[in-house]
Amino acid sequence: MADIQGSYDDLFTAVPGALAALLDDGDAGASVAVFVDGEPVVDVWGGFAGADRTTPWQRDTIVNVWSVTKTMTALCALVLADRGELDLAAPVARYWPEFAAAGKEKVLVRHLLAHTAGLPDWDGPVDELYDWPTVTARLAARAPRWEPGTAAGYHSITQGFLVGEVVRRITGRSLGEFFADEVAGPLGADFHIGLPAEDDHRVALTVPPPSRDEDYTASATGDDANPAAGTGIRVRDGNGVAWRRAQIPAASGFGNARSVALVQSVMACSGAVRGVRLLSRAGCDRAWEEQFSGEDRILGRPMRYGLGYGMFGTTYGWGGWGGSLVMIEPDARMAVAYVTNQMREPADDTRGLEIVMAAYDGLKGLRA
Repeated sequence: MADIQGSYDDLFTAVPGALAALLDDGDAGASVAVFVDGEPVVDVWGGFAGADRTTPWQRDTIVNVWSVTKTMTALCALVLADRGELDLAAPVARYWPEFAAAGKEKVLVRHLLAHTAGLPDWDGPVDELYDWPTVTARLAARAPRWEPGTAAGYHSITQGFLVGEVVRRITGRSLGEFFADEVAGPLGADFHIGLPAEDDHRVALTVPPPSRDEDYTASATGDDANPAAGTGIRVRDGNGVAWRRAQIPAASGFGNARSVALVQSVMACSGAVRGVRLLSRAGCDRAWEEQFSGEDRILGRPMRYGLGYGMFGTTYGWGGWGGSLVMIEPDARMAVAYVTNQMREPADDTRGLEIVMAAYDGLKGLRA
């Protein structure tokens, strides 16, 4: 069995067991954390930080979590809304006047968070993603693909820039700076949107699925025969230094399971963790307000979206390309995070769900 490092409550032994099984099944490396009441009941890791399997995954190894980053960006918007600095029902153009071009004057901030704004595709070069003014100018000039608010289509890359520019216009700080100052810093969370060079040595590079190489490209549908429109993002892009340095707030966050679970425990615990209050309870509850339920035009399947989070029964959260995931269970005050450098084919990837179900096994014992 794979060697699992870290610590866990005896009630949650199913979680490290599930991680070991994934590593035994061929995965390179990963970390898992389960927080209840803002404290870790599982904080484990194992495997290797690279495809060559020579460098062990360490306690402070971090990885690109891809779209799990969206939950961090959403939290920033919810913090501003809770402070009264951002009206989620206001037109985006109130904060970003140029955005009103091309028939977007009625796009509301909440539409950005719920993937209903009609701007799901990135059609510029990948290199432009590293230049914030260029990206946001391109998005401001674009016409929506549908009447905003009437349909949803997963904004896999664009959502972070759209929400991030609203944050920047209000605060004068980039999304990554705001997150560092107002969220990660106060919590002591090792999560970064715009990774400093001094942290490069801790990064576990993304490993493509078996039989794939670094030209493996993201498909929002998980179906290679029906890729998302626009420019595809390759594994080699995400493994590049430019991607790490850039602030791509929908997809370029770097952290480990511990930091992801710690930050999202704010949402699980009514806005406060370890004596640090980021949101009121009402501010947290906003995430749970359903904005859309129906067929997602890009993902091609039924989805429910709240404000910045996907909604799944009594839980909410989101996953990232390649398998990383965070799940929030407010009733149990629990946050579960799984981050990995090992991609699998999306249609066959149930790893995050397996980890979450193992966490629920422990929760049953905790409640007994």
